Amino acid sequence: MACSSGTSPVGTAQPPPQLPVASPSAEAMKPVLFEIFGEMWKVQARLGQGGSASVYRVSSVSTGRASSAAVKEFQADAQGGDYGYLKERAVLEEIQGHKNIVTLYGVFTHHNPLGIATRCLLLELLDVSVSELLVRASNQGHSMWLIQHCARDVLEALCFLHREGYVHADLKPRNILWSSDDECFKLIDFGLSFKEGHQDVKYIQTDGYRAPEAELQNSLAQAGLEGDSGCTTAVDMWSLGIILLEMFSGIKLKETVKSQEWKDNSAAIVDHIFSSNSAVYPAIPVYHLRDLIKSMLHNNPSRRSTAEAALINPFFSIPFAPHIEDLVLLPTPVLRLLNVIDDCHLHNDDEYEEIIEDMREECQKYGSVISLLIPKENPGKGQVFVEYANAGDSKEAQRLLTGRTFDGKFVVATFYPLSAYKRGYLYQTVQKL
Repeated sequence: MACSSGTSPVGTAQPPPQLPVASPSAEAMKPVLFEIFGEMWKVQARLGQGGSASVYRVSSVSTGRASSAAVKEFQADAQGGDYGYLKERAVLEEIQGHKNIVTLYGVFTHHNPLGIATRCLLLELLDVSVSELLVRASNQGHSMWLIQHCARDVLEALCFLHREGYVHADLKPRNILWSSDDECFKLIDFGLSFKEGHQDVKYIQTDGYRAPEAELQNSLAQAGLEGDSGCTTAVDMWSLGIILLEMFSGIKLKETVKSQEWKDNSAAIVDHIFSSNSAVYPAIPVYHLRDLIKSMLHNNPSRRSTAEAALINPFFSIPFAPHIEDLVLLPTPVLRLLNVIDDCHLHNDDEYEEIIEDMREECQKYGSVISLLIPKENPGKGQVFVEYANAGDSKEAQRLLTGRTFDGKFVVATFYPLSAYKRGYLYQTVQKL
């Protein structure tokens, strides 16, 4: 897995009946520092822990400026070997270079105070997971802009992964994370991945996102039997279909997909979910999204859409604008301040220049400001756009400025897409209904 700056656990699907439990001594041996390529990195937090590995957020200031990354530290397997580490490292090294797949910076060995060596991956630090976005949705579906953004990014990653012959085999909301610097979603956690036709893992995928053929294979393996053949890339498409359905409905579907009603007629349940939520969405995009999801959820894997075919669905040709809620949820290097400046101050040149300087001085307290823009006309009239050197600075500014008062007004601080800001494209964002 990789690296979320939230609370994403390292989850890998494990065979029943139980998961390994970390011993008290494992907690006591939680690292405080890692020596990585001759530099000391301080552990800031443990982001997640699974049966075979733990993930930490680490920072280094030895270069003169703060930099952050994630470390995935593997425990030895039951035979005392490094199979989990070697497997994930091999997969990541072969699939590096795609913008929607987590970046592997390097590998190293950590020696703890007792002299025990553990294998580690140094990974790109990512931000909020789709799992966290679903929690924040509070049982309300996400906007079409956010669903489309996530679906396109994941499908692009799967297209590349599947062309390389790999099955991810554990696609779920916790394994899709937002990159605040690259402004896209990325796949993480390749611990269960395998080459199609060479499946070396008996138990794949996570409950609630497991394709029917993987469910059957897992059941046979539990009974000591073997199926006719391994699973294919189609299992990833099933998982994505469930994820998108959860993003649209705003509810977890784990119990729904276990039900006999789902097994008998999943298409009817998908139709019911869409008819129950379609009143708040434009009709045509809803129909296209529904058909896209249904194409991923055929029980027969040979009828399921491929990632490449899914990307040409008409749903992806429709332009959407983000909701204000989206821009609060997804950090970027650009901060947008609302409810700060009255229109009357925009047309007096002296007052306008004074406001620019005041805002720049205030915003520089939280990080390095690259540029600052206050449009005098719509779109964006009277809003303050602040481009920081990195998303870490903009997140700190957003945290400290939200709720502050300027000239008696409460400030609303959201993020804003850097790519749109650079193009001079200022969205007319909308509130959810």
